[in-house]
Amino acid sequence: MKNLEKNKKIALFEWKQIRKTIHNNEWWFSVVDVVAILSESLAKDHSTYWRTLKRRLKKEGSEVVTNCHKLKLESSDGKKYATDCANTEWILRIIQSIPSPKAEPFKQWLAKVGYERIKEIEDPEISMNRMIETYEKKWYPKEWIDVRTRWIQVRKWLTDEWNERWWEKWYWILTNEIYKAYSWMTNSEWKKFKNMEKWNLRDWMTPTELILTMLAEQATTDITKARDSKWIPELKKASKDWGWVALKARQELIEQTWQDPIIKQNYLQNLKENKKIWKINI
Repeated sequence: MKNLEKNKKIALFEWKQIRKTIHNNEWWFSVVDVVAILSESLAKDHSTYWRTLKRRLKKEGSEVVTNCHKLKLESSDGKKYATDCANTEWILRIIQSIPSPKAEPFKQWLAKVGYERIKEIEDPEISMNRMIETYEKKWYPKEWIDVRTRWIQVRKWLTDEWNERWWEKWYWILTNEIYKAYSWMTNSEWKKFKNMEKWNLRDWMTPTELILTMLAEQATTDITKARDSKWIPELKKASKDWGWVALKARQELIEQTWQDPIIKQNYLQNLKENKKIWKINI
């Protein structure tokens, strides 16, 4: 929660006076405020416009209204009232239904994103290059990016094995077994340890933490294949057994370096403290 509050620039409409709150660990925005800005309607008509839009969306069979939640937001009188709110995905869908010059740039951006996504499906290398470019813009060094991209492939091999055994819905349980074996923390506990909530844990790992995770997950893939594990108890045991391989590597590193490779800071914070980079933009 604290990290989300500190990084308010992730909010889609930070540049406008749109009320927002954190719900289910993500930003939710006041629909009426968004409508007020993009529809250019008079202040007294904002709620009426939204009610009319809701009726139209329901007739179209849209799930937007169903996915809006009543959340308490502070009003101009300083009191909090239940207000229709939507997350980023559904706010963008609502924007598509607003006929306004101010909404047009958002619609064009959505069309561009959709086009780029189609191109990435046709050529996955485009997606990989885009990911590398994104990490570079966040000031991750090349060495870290190389490890991070390799981990993605190792993770895919593992999830493919789980998929073949029809246990894709149990990713989080099996992943936690791996993590607990060598870090003594579940995914959520590790996030709290690093003082984060929403972000992808791997993006906050150091290269060594990533390598330990890769070792554990590659080993889990190998033993799952070797044992032909099919059921959750067998898969959990495979995850735990080979998480211990990474634990042994962690313990060896502690003995040799006198430092635990699993650290509390996120990777960029650690670099900054060691003066290896001077500018961070996340």
